[in-house]
Amino acid sequence: MSAAIKIEKVNYKGWANSWKVSNGEIELVVTGDIGPRIISIGFVGGQNLFKNYPEQMGKSGESEWMIRGGSRIWFGPEDAKATYALDNVPVDIRIDGNTLIATEPVEESVKLVKQMVIRMAPSGTSIEVVHRIQNVSLMPTEFAAWILTVMTPGGVGITGFPPRGTHPEVLPPSNPLVMWAFTDLSDKRWIYTNKYLMLKMDPAAKAPQKIGHFNKKTWGAYYLNNELFIKRYDADPTKIYPDFGCSYETFTNSDMLEMETMGPLQKVAPGQWIEHVERWSLHKNVKIGSWTDQELDRVLLPLL
Repeated sequence: MSAAIKIEKVNYKGWANSWKVSNGEIELVVTGDIGPRIISIGFVGGQNLFKNYPEQMGKSGESEWMIRGGSRIWFGPEDAKATYALDNVPVDIRIDGNTLIATEPVEESVKLVKQMVIRMAPSGTSIEVVHRIQNVSLMPTEFAAWILTVMTPGGVGITGFPPRGTHPEVLPPSNPLVMWAFTDLSDKRWIYTNKYLMLKMDPAAKAPQKIGHFNKKTWGAYYLNNELFIKRYDADPTKIYPDFGCSYETFTNSDMLEMETMGPLQKVAPGQWIEHVERWSLHKNVKIGSWTDQELDRVLLPLL
């Protein structure tokens, strides 16, 4: 283990079998009593940018799925049974040098195993999170890796569209923009510019909202109290993605905001693993003065 990386067992809000990973500048916490899940992230001594549900902290073994908060792996596309397989039992935690590997037992209802491989940079704020799902059934199964990161209230989710163009110079469509039955484009929480889409997290707004889109260079950011969390993912435009072709989806309700990346649909043979890699970073002293292309380019482009 690098001297700059410290991985230690901690009690996180009642989950005694939790693990903190820190390089002295940033830190995250992985739960070992449930999961696999990253339940906290932030600068050392600073705010946790991930949502936690106080009434669920320290608990496990429920007979129904619990949202918990933090960042998790799901089975996509969304299915009322397969997606919501229980993840409320202890996971295996293994430390390999600077790498933490969290692996759940077999999800018996869907015959899948989910795993997170977490690598934090020895300095700076970069983190690589490899999300892996294994098919342990006797038959090939088609699914996508779906990564949902649940952000704490009060901030603004930001994502970017593929490069824009002009008419008639660029005639083909550039990307889908996908709605759900409950999507309301007149909701004041949505902010659109030519290059960017923003979704405000407002605890006073009760109606949920969701939109998805595709971008080869998929990314999402969350801005709160002059700090910015970014996650990035390289999507493959030659493959088929769930939800009318989404590589990124964002959702909010009165509790939280989700930043979601979606992998391609894959037919997974028995015993085979699929991988979905996100690259995370944290940034402090970030000041976004207005929701305009010019201002967002100024702030975001150097960080992406």
